[in-house]
Amino acid sequence: MAEYISFQPSDFFKTLLYTGNGTTDTAITGVGFQSDCTWIKNRSVTDNHVLTDAVRGVTKVMNPNNDTAEGTDGEGLTAFGADGFTVGNDGPYNGNLENLVAWNWKAGTTSGLTGGTITPTAYSFNATSGFGMYKFTGTGANANIAHGLGIIPKFIIIKNIDSADDWTCYHEGIGNNAFLKLNTDVTQDSGSTLWNDTTPTSTLFYLGANGKTNASATNMMAYVFADVKGYSKFGNYIGNGNADGTFIYTGFRPAYIMFKKVSGAGEWAIYDTKRLGYNGANSYLEASDTDVDDGNDQMDFLANGVKIRNAGSYSNTSAGSYIYAAFSEFPIVSSNDVPTVAR
Repeated sequence: MAEYISFQPSDFFKTLLYTGNGTTDTAITGVGFQSDCTWIKNRSVTDNHVLTDAVRGVTKVMNPNNDTAEGTDGEGLTAFGADGFTVGNDGPYNGNLENLVAWNWKAGTTSGLTGGTITPTAYSFNATSGFGMYKFTGTGANANIAHGLGIIPKFIIIKNIDSADDWTCYHEGIGNNAFLKLNTDVTQDSGSTLWNDTTPTSTLFYLGANGKTNASATNMMAYVFADVKGYSKFGNYIGNGNADGTFIYTGFRPAYIMFKKVSGAGEWAIYDTKRLGYNGANSYLEASDTDVDDGNDQMDFLANGVKIRNAGSYSNTSAGSYIYAAFSEFPIVSSNDVPTVAR
């Protein structure tokens, strides 16, 4: 069945490649919107991943590949602009003559949110694209937060801003009594105290008393994602251990997809259509590692999903259980009824 959306996916998510010049106040343009959340990786050297968002503010950085607290980098991402962002001369953002990738998400609504037992101290969300960011002060007790998306979140990432602790992930594919760590390759772990054994609803997401998601009197940050037909999909699948691998239906041609093995150890592998971007030559980066682009473990981006073309542990061991997060380049049929095609 064709899946219709009333907007272009590139209005809310965009992968942008650029070459650094090592110069302060460098404007990076071509995103197509004012990004509210930008995740950058230097593809040429083993720098940390760096993530900056409009809720915490420019120059505020966290590293998805490690557990460190939020830092300040005056030569990092220094401004969000109407068509991109500005960076300083720090290598993870702007290494001279080095290749970088920036994944960008748009949010936007910053007032009017009501409900929940915890009121965020700052937030930005977009009900159209099913994405929200929420800064809040933890209570150390069972709680919930209103997200404003109007649909049920399927993927949540929470980080303690003030202290060293893991990036803790809820995913519908593993349920509300388990969690993953974005900054490590370890398998899923059980933990009823992280999500209060409660699945998110169309209005709220839930926190337990565990310090990884709700540390008392501590600044925390939550990134919340929901399924939007034709734009985003968060699901799970079983690998077959064969180079003629599993097909994953998303309902759109993905612009980006991230995999994680949950039945055993495995890195978080990120693919997109910009880094080379053609079937048979798709590179990946590891969210949980500082490694540069890797051209192994290929897959095909198709009009309605992805086809695994490897038997690697990151995406396709036999009987291995995996979760994924995907964002669209084109829906199967867009709002102007033009069908998409695979490349």
